[in-house]
Amino acid sequence: MAHSLHHTERSIHEMLKDTPPMNESGSAIHSGTEGRAFMPPNSLPLHNHSAPATPMSQTSPQNGVDAGLLRTGASKIDSIKNWSISTYKCTRQIMLEKLGKSQRTVDSELEAQIEQLRETQRKYLSILRLTRAFSSHFHHVVVTQHALAEAFADLAQKSPELQEEFTCNSETQRNLTKNGELLLSALNFFISSVNTLCNKTIDDTLLTIKQYEIARVEFDAYRMDLENTKPELPQSPVTEEAQKNFSHHKELYEKLRADVAIKMQFLDENRIKVMHKQLVLLHNAIAAYFSGNAVALESTMKQFNIKLKAPNSATGSWLEQ
Repeated sequence: MAHSLHHTERSIHEMLKDTPPMNESGSAIHSGTEGRAFMPPNSLPLHNHSAPATPMSQTSPQNGVDAGLLRTGASKIDSIKNWSISTYKCTRQIMLEKLGKSQRTVDSELEAQIEQLRETQRKYLSILRLTRAFSSHFHHVVVTQHALAEAFADLAQKSPELQEEFTCNSETQRNLTKNGELLLSALNFFISSVNTLCNKTIDDTLLTIKQYEIARVEFDAYRMDLENTKPELPQSPVTEEAQKNFSHHKELYEKLRADVAIKMQFLDENRIKVMHKQLVLLHNAIAAYFSGNAVALESTMKQFNIKLKAPNSATGSWLEQ
């Protein structure tokens, strides 16, 4: 027993003797009593044997996409740069004109026509607003007349002693309602036509005028740049670029000026024709209604092909019901 214990202790001592010092254990891995160190390889193979190798030439489409993105980005940057330069020049030109330090190109005849057109639109919009108010108030009158006609008719059925009187008043209110709805239809037709003229036809011409005014400012801005270019360097790249920009904006300005003149001419002819028709309609309809001439009122409606429809009414006419 003692011999066995002694042999076990000796074996433990031998194992401890074979153990390397602590400063060497960090660089080696030991197993059992043998001091065999495990050295990691310098590199590990990362080849994927399940997938075929991809040749390097297939990366060229990605390079093409990157080049396309770079060109697109450069194009956008150039556009922003040109827009910024043009905006700066136009803003400077406007400020100098307001300060009286720069001369602006003036077409006196065309600008007088433009101002007259804007004044005409303001006056037509005022007429449109007043006609809408008149139509709205008159619509309430017609609705009240219709309600009175129904009330009189109901009382005529329930009051035999006053049946004739109630029936007479009911018929009168019904006739007034019928003629009132005709007049409302005429007013609605007038409002619709004038609204189209003011807010679509004239606005379209004013949009072209706005483009013309912007082109005029750009033309004057680049004209001033050309005038401020040093005369002693007539063949310099700066002078050539200024001359090129000036010619381009001059051509654009003259084109838009011609477009404005043509559009205003056609607009004036169309405005006269439309307003002549609408003013005749309005006069005849109002005169016939307030004079009690129902035949003339109906004739006016047929003349202008106007259907019976009261504006701003949620329900149809009682005649249609």
